Amino acid sequence: MKALIIEDSALMRHTIKSLLLKLGHEVAGEVADSAGAVKAYAALKPEVVFLDLILPGKSGIEVFKEIRAIDPGARLIIVTAVEQEEIDRDLSDNGATAILRKPFSYEEFKAVIDRVITLL
Repeated sequence: MKALIIEDSALMRHTIKSLLLKLGHEVAGEVADSAGAVKAYAALKPEVVFLDLILPGKSGIEVFKEIRAIDPGARLIIVTAVEQEEIDRDLSDNGATAILRKPFSYEEFKAVIDRVITLL
């Protein structure tokens, strides 16, 4: 599975990348802010996106909506420490594949990946 990581924290990008590689997946690209996120998605055509909600520039929610506008079938895993039921419900209603709460365990990460694989 080919993934794009959109996350401003270098440590979190490294963690997600390491876990993906450990599980035998490919990291197509990494973006640290919202500025290049949609362009990277369009250029790289990943099978899944790990998207932080709090980014420099536009919010992750805005990036989510822009990616879904160009690809309604995009698989987006929201990676966030923000826990608000209304945001979760809105993202889920609009096609979020999963919401992964920071900090997460290896088992939680793997369970999300396993669920995404069944959708491919």
